[in-house]
Amino acid sequence: MIRPARPADALLLARLRRHWTLERHGVALDADSGFEARFREWYTGQLNRGTLAWLAYEGSEPVGMLVMFVHERMPEPDRDPGRWGYLGNVIVLPDRRDAGIGRALLDAALGHADAHGFNRVVLNPSPRSVPFYERAGFGRDHPLLVRG
Repeated sequence: MIRPARPADALLLARLRRHWTLERHGVALDADSGFEARFREWYTGQLNRGTLAWLAYEGSEPVGMLVMFVHERMPEPDRDPGRWGYLGNVIVLPDRRDAGIGRALLDAALGHADAHGFNRVVLNPSPRSVPFYERAGFGRDHPLLVRG
């Protein structure tokens, strides 16, 4: 089951973020005792900025998440300013991968983007996830300049 995350889901998202950090950076799941409080504060602020998140469940257990940061462009005269989404912080717990959960999360986010007229959805994938996003129709075609 996939559902939009709610404000009360901050601790569930924080737990999944801990798993993401363990996998990406080797940081122990019990490191940083103040993390959940900082995460809750961050998440509340992000919700006020229009950030969206989805949770994936198997039964009552959260097994994945996806976050979409929404960017609303500055208006121009006589033109729809448009908006776009940046996908980030996607994780499916390792023992739940390759079962369609990641695709279901992605479909939920892309469905929202399509329903709300987003001009584009972008992301910066890990090397391991590039084929996954390519199968979903993503390609490299935007010449961003990045300050390191």
